[in-house]
This record gives sequence, structure tokens and C-alpha cells, in this order.
Amino acid sequence: MKWILMTTAIIVAIPALMALIGLALPVAHVATRTATVPAKPGDLYQKIAGPSDWRGVKYEPLSPTQWRETEGHNAIVYQRVESTPPSRIVNRIADKALPFGGTWTYEIAPSGAGSRLTITENGEVYNPLFRFVSRFIMGHTASIDKYLAAVAKAYAGR
Repeated sequence: MKWILMTTAIIVAIPALMALIGLALPVAHVATRTATVPAKPGDLYQKIAGPSDWRGVKYEPLSPTQWRETEGHNAIVYQRVESTPPSRIVNRIADKALPFGGTWTYEIAPSGAGSRLTITENGEVYNPLFRFVSRFIMGHTASIDKYLAAVAKAYAGR
């Protein structure tokens, strides 16, 4: 009986501790990553600005500036808030019901025979437990790293 109580206490205490630490973390964060891509800035801009199905997500246009991306069971609605070809795109999460939000800024600059792509996430994580997971388990750059890996795969062998 004693081990059942101890196990239950641990199962309850760990998420509670994670949530308390999450409450102490700031809601907002900034994460940036840069990669060199073997594509001209205009070509890279078009790939990023166009449908994102090349990344293995389901892409569904909703309006000229809004779309839904679905990956597995997760769907997120995005909105383009800035578009400056061939050097800059800013997208934001338009779905207010999610436990996170923010913008991604894509900056493209010429670099040798290709481009330098910098992605900056100005994110917000509203749920304290998700905030803990985002900061200490996944890392704030996990989504950017996954995106850059997809870009690298799209241009592999060029």
C-alpha cells in the first residue's frame, strides 16, 4: 500500500512541479536559426511563400493570406502578415484557441551561389506546463530545426 501512495504522489508531483516552473518562465521567447541553402533567393522565397506540402504537411488554403497546415492530428491556421520578395516573409499563428502563438520571420539573403535563410520565432506559450516542455524538453528551436531540415532535404543533391 505504501508503494502505491508513493507512486501516486510522484505521478502528481512531477507535473505539478513542471507547471510551477512553467509559471515562473516568461510567456514570450525568441529563437533564431540560420542555414545556407543551395538555391537563389528568389527560388527559396517562392518555395517558402508557396504551399507547404513539400514539407510533408497537408496544406489547405483558406484565403489569399490564410491557410491551414495539418501534420498528423495537429492543425494550425496561419496568416501571412508581411511579404517582401525575395527577402522577407512574416507569418503568424492565426488560431487563438491554441496554447501557443506568435510569428515566424524568414529572412533570405544572397550567400555565395545560394542563400542564407534566417528564421526567427517570436513565440508565446500560454499554458505553463507547455511552457516547461517547450523550454526544457523540446527546446524553443525544435520547430525551426525541423523546418530547416525539410528545406535541406528539398534542395539535397543540387
